[in-house]
Amino acid sequence: MGRNRPPYPPEFRQQMIELVRSGRSPESLEKEFEPTATTIRNWVRQADLDTGRRTDGLTSLEHEELVRLRRENRRLREEREILEKAAAWFAQRGSRRSSSS
Repeated sequence: MGRNRPPYPPEFRQQMIELVRSGRSPESLEKEFEPTATTIRNWVRQADLDTGRRTDGLTSLEHEELVRLRRENRRLREEREILEKAAAWFAQRGSRRSSSS
C-alpha cells in the first residue's frame, strides 16, 4: 500500500495536535481538513510520547535509533557472512595447495 500524497508538513501536524489539545475532536478535524481522525490521533499520541506525557511507546528519537541500529545490525550480519564465506574459500584453497605439494 503506497502513499498517495506527500507527508504533511511538521507545522501542519503541530497545528492539528494543538487543536486536539484545545478540545477539538480528531473526527471534527477530519471533516474540516484532509487527514483522517486516526492519523490525527496517531500524531497526538506520538507528540505525547515525545514530550513525556505518555510512556507506553517509543519516542521519535528512540524509534529513529531503533531503525538505525536494526539497519546497522543487518549490515554487520551481511559483512560477517561475506567474511565467513571468504575465510572458507581461502581455507579450502590453502588445503588444496598443501595436498598438492
